Amino acid sequence: MRRSDLTGPRLAAAFLLGGVLLNYPILAIFTRPEDVAGIPLLYGYVFGAWLFLIGLMAWVIEQRRG
Repeated sequence: MRRSDLTGPRLAAAFLLGGVLLNYPILAIFTRPEDVAGIPLLYGYVFGAWLFLIGLMAWVIEQRRG
């Protein structure tokens, strides 16, 4: 398969992963009144997961042909 044939399904998989990471059952794990480096745990998780998903999508889009 060509790289362009795999980009769409990989982005769809990243979207589904984002749906899982930012859904209630996973978010409920981080709803504790604790801080990490002065940032509430839930906020740190949400922004960390968001940053991870952006990086994952950028990596999928920018992969070189191999």
